[in-house]
Amino acid sequence: MTFDVTSLLYDDRGLIPAIAQDESSGDVLMMAWMNAQSIVKTLETGRVTYWSRSRQAFWVKGESSGHTQELVSFRIDCDRDCLLVIVRQIGPACHTNRQSCFYTEVRDGAEVEIMAPLAG
Repeated sequence: MTFDVTSLLYDDRGLIPAIAQDESSGDVLMMAWMNAQSIVKTLETGRVTYWSRSRQAFWVKGESSGHTQELVSFRIDCDRDCLLVIVRQIGPACHTNRQSCFYTEVRDGAEVEIMAPLAG
């Protein structure tokens, strides 16, 4: 079956959530948004490309920081309204210089930082 980018279920802004997962560790790295064009760019280039809602522009992960995401696998969930991009992460995934954006955990009603920024 040929993949048709228009078969996905986008929100009213034409966006779909994309979760990035590290291929080697299995860690969830981040969540960002894609639109149909960024999906096509990702699949064509192998460099994960998101849609920046704040800049209203394409965002090739690592373009300015060097912390790139190389596409390993592109998956669609059962409802076709969420994506999973399995990536080869080079450097930290989070703009806070942490390996993952999910570095805060709620424990016993309190927020606890469970991951420090990477040295460098």
